[in-house]
Amino acid sequence: MLAKAKEKIISDKIEFIQADITSPWTFRKKSYDLVSFSLVLEHIENLEHIFEQAANSLNNGGYVYIGELHPFKQYTGSKARFETENGQQIVDCFTHHISDFIQAAKKYGLRLIDINEFFDDEGSNEIPRILVIILKKI
Repeated sequence: MLAKAKEKIISDKIEFIQADITSPWTFRKKSYDLVSFSLVLEHIENLEHIFEQAANSLNNGGYVYIGELHPFKQYTGSKARFETENGQQIVDCFTHHISDFIQAAKKYGLRLIDINEFFDDEGSNEIPRILVIILKKI
């Protein structure tokens, strides 16, 4: 996945690092303006550690972008899965409620700037597929 990400975005302002974010973030070399999570936090049990590390990694005024499978989808049993040569693989997931994200962020000085929900096929009468949260370090 890291190689695919590097193919999609080529910039000297972006650095891709493979790391275990459930451990202390010793990989950071400086403070950042943006920490981004895309479809990863649903696979992390302890959100508080993640938000503490993200807040410690940001410059004042820096942002956190979160794009995750919407908890409402998870309530219906939806979870990450993919096909391999050995058959379908289902990835371990943890259901975090919207308030779990917001409360963990607030505890570490991250303020909610925006929240949005995205639907499959513009069907806003359906369960939203993706939850996007934008936070700012205050």
